Amino acid sequence: MDPCPFVRLTVGGLALKIPVASKPARTVVHPSTSPCFCKIKLKNFLLQTAIVPYIPPDSQFPEGHAQAPAATFHLSKSDIEKLAGKSLFAGKPHLKISIYTGRGATSCGLNSGRLLGKLSVPLDLAGAEAKACVFHNGWVSVGKDTKGSSAQFHLNVKAEPDPRFVFQFDGAPECSPQVFQIQGNIRQPVFTCKFSFRSNADRNQRSRSLQSEPGGSRGWLSSFGSERERPGKERKGWSITVHDLSGSPVAAASMVTPFVASPGSDRVSRSNPGSWLILRPGDGTWKPWGRLEAWRERGATDGLGYRFELIPNNSAAGIVLAESTLSCSKGGKFVVDLGASAGNSTNGRSTPGNAASPACSPRGSGDFGYGLWPYCMYRGFVMSASVEREGSKSGKATVEVSVQHVNCTEDAAAFVALSAAVDLSMDACRLFSQKLRKELCQPHDLHS
Repeated sequence: MDPCPFVRLTVGGLALKIPVASKPARTVVHPSTSPCFCKIKLKNFLLQTAIVPYIPPDSQFPEGHAQAPAATFHLSKSDIEKLAGKSLFAGKPHLKISIYTGRGATSCGLNSGRLLGKLSVPLDLAGAEAKACVFHNGWVSVGKDTKGSSAQFHLNVKAEPDPRFVFQFDGAPECSPQVFQIQGNIRQPVFTCKFSFRSNADRNQRSRSLQSEPGGSRGWLSSFGSERERPGKERKGWSITVHDLSGSPVAAASMVTPFVASPGSDRVSRSNPGSWLILRPGDGTWKPWGRLEAWRERGATDGLGYRFELIPNNSAAGIVLAESTLSCSKGGKFVVDLGASAGNSTNGRSTPGNAASPACSPRGSGDFGYGLWPYCMYRGFVMSASVEREGSKSGKATVEVSVQHVNCTEDAAAFVALSAAVDLSMDACRLFSQKLRKELCQPHDLHS
């Protein structure tokens, strides 16, 4: 089946120049000593904010300078149709940007800055599903002081085709559902899932089979997790295997570190998270592809914290591709996007930012090119998966995977297995004072 059309709208290349003559009053902090920020709004989407670097008035914008996108919007076909509107008077959609001076972007109050100016960029998205288009690239005058001088604001706004394969679970992962591929109104079955509890024999057999691989000194159980028995409250041994329509296993997610309540509490802590291995078949056995850690955040957020790492060449050291928090009460989206701005992540839309990381790493992606970190084949948007709120039983999670990252059935299945592991982590991190649904309880737990 064909992928679904998506468009990636990015805003980047931000910079601000303010004339020396327009020296602000003493009560206003000059942007050369304090960061400016802007608010970026697209109709029907959440407001995003971004820091705007200050450039001296006599300087030129550094065109070759690597800079992560300030804001990213992912538009499906229905999103584009809603933006265009059906009314004859609707006109073209616009991207609206408000620029502020002050420290509002780095403090709790985003309205604490002084409004410098506003601008609106018209968007013609009619052909964006097929080819890239630039809506603006360069300087624009914003605001005026008492002497009529204007500040100069630089930005780049462009849209690129970002087709994706879309999959949907036909039930909760623990109910061993079918997985359908979605294309418009067409639903076609592509995978089946089998949820199970691993026994000690299963663990020992898998550990031995991978330990015997050439060059492998340790099995994946000892390298990536701990299956030792732990006293107290714990959830362990969960596993889900993804099969193609012929019945062949093409991916799996296996809980390798039990989800254990921290001492004196009924929650899984960040300091002692549970973990999953995402496995792919290779050379007659399972090989680790990624590792997912999850825990229950404390405080007002009460969210599911997670970290996903790619495991290159069976190495115990992983490359962090995503790290964020999902609301337990509302659910959200688990997203791996190596071109997104970490400051605009909400409900799981986060790839961690780290000033110490190289510019070509997932933690410091280059401007619109999203350079590759060594050994990392992924770039730009990779995948997203809807995650339902804690206790929900509808089980219709949707998974979107960028076409550029799917070359075979096993590629797509690995992302489906990862999505299932995230969904199951919401249950694994549920407070131990609350009961799980029967499908997640081993027989001896049901009768205890």
